[in-house]
Amino acid sequence: MIRSGGRHPATSLRTTECGAAASRSGPTLLRLALSAPRAATGLTSEWRTVDGLRTHVRRSDDLGQSTLPVLLVHGLAVSHRYLTPLAVTLAGTHPVYAPDLPGFGLSARPPRAYDAQQHSDHLAALLTAYRLPPVCVVGHSFGAEVAAALAARHPGRVRAVVLAGPTSDPQARSRRAQVGRWLVDTTREALWQAPVLLRDVVDARPWRVWATLSHSIHNRVEDDLTRIAAPTVVVTGARDPLVPTAWRARVTQLVPRARTVVVPGAAHNVATTAPRQVADTVRALLGTSIPTS
Repeated sequence: MIRSGGRHPATSLRTTECGAAASRSGPTLLRLALSAPRAATGLTSEWRTVDGLRTHVRRSDDLGQSTLPVLLVHGLAVSHRYLTPLAVTLAGTHPVYAPDLPGFGLSARPPRAYDAQQHSDHLAALLTAYRLPPVCVVGHSFGAEVAAALAARHPGRVRAVVLAGPTSDPQARSRRAQVGRWLVDTTREALWQAPVLLRDVVDARPWRVWATLSHSIHNRVEDDLTRIAAPTVVVTGARDPLVPTAWRARVTQLVPRARTVVVPGAAHNVATTAPRQVADTVRALLGTSIPTS
């Protein structure tokens, strides 16, 4: 049962032991992130042809029809890879689907870069291909823009929403400003992520990353945020330079049924570096018991 209701004050999560996936060493996390398409830690790879594009999905086991699926949506320069720690952490309580958006990761590369709305339509078609019930969609960074578009344009597909590090702040809606904030963020992130980012940029091609950044800064995510009907949590790292306090508060204000969670010590890649806290946020939103093992 989803716990929802009116607006709540910001919640600060204590920094605790991050569980099996998060407590692994950097080299172990790196190997896990780069393991696809090989099976690893309960995750397997599948491909589905959606709107003519061969789409890669990294997924966990199906836990039964009564368990709400969780759809993980990655950001603009990356893929399912950096969301692997979160996928592993959530897989104990929910079936997890982490697709590579068109042009990224192991999915086929269309000749043009999709904007947030086109990506959301592709995801809606992917959910149809899997015959999934309404899902909890967890989007990170540009993926949060895609998640907002999915919830706004295809409300029947979405039961709950988690916007992690949502972009882009209107006060920095230019390539220069976003790249500047991202460079600050790189000084605050775990170093093991760098090879994952490099692999993802090579897969996507730099031109696609740049074009997707252009889509992001021209996307009025505010319009989609106001149309989200599902209960929502906005989760950010306390040290995230791309999502300053004022923008985080504005996002929460725009979504009719939203609350905020702030993870101490985390920067922009909160879904990667604080998977236990983000997973606990998802479970709290969905009213799911946290496994004790």
